[in-house]
Amino acid sequence: MRMLDILVLFYSRGGSVANLARQIGRGVDAVEGMRARLRTVPPVAAQTATALPPVPDSGVPYVEAADLHECAGLALGSPTRFGNMAAPMKHFWDGTGAEWASGSLVDKPAAVFTSTASMHGGQESTLISMQWPLLHHGMLIVGIPFTEKLLTHTRTGGTPYGASHVAGPDDVDRLSDEETRLARALGSRLARIAGKLAAE
Repeated sequence: MRMLDILVLFYSRGGSVANLARQIGRGVDAVEGMRARLRTVPPVAAQTATALPPVPDSGVPYVEAADLHECAGLALGSPTRFGNMAAPMKHFWDGTGAEWASGSLVDKPAAVFTSTASMHGGQESTLISMQWPLLHHGMLIVGIPFTEKLLTHTRTGGTPYGASHVAGPDDVDRLSDEETRLARALGSRLARIAGKLAAE
């Protein structure tokens, strides 16, 4: 059986978004015929005229154009920066004009996820802002439906717009049980939809 990849692309500083990415990946991997491909983006600096940052010796590799072309779906994650995605993620999407022109992401499903320091730190606006470039690329947005009962019970992260985590003032990267289960549910739903679309 041919395996289809779901690209789980994220930027993480404190570890929370990386933990969400891993749980979304577990949800993807739970769907037969699907596998998660975790990738990250390099940081950006105030002085952007410097050379590209070195590729890390270990950990998640940096995303390449081939990852976008080869994926059957995409999960996109970033911490919140004043109600928006972090600069490294925005910088990456600003450079995807060739993929936009070729339509390489058109009709592929996509989901988003984020982490904030506070319950009202801009989770939903960040999730929605990450959807904008995906819509311009012609992607199909996948959220978490309220048939996932945890959405009505969670006291931490989790929204219909995407998976989320509340790190708190101490920047705790450990996910709550609800956040973990909702992230996995989102990954599984994204993978199932990608599989159905690929079979058409």
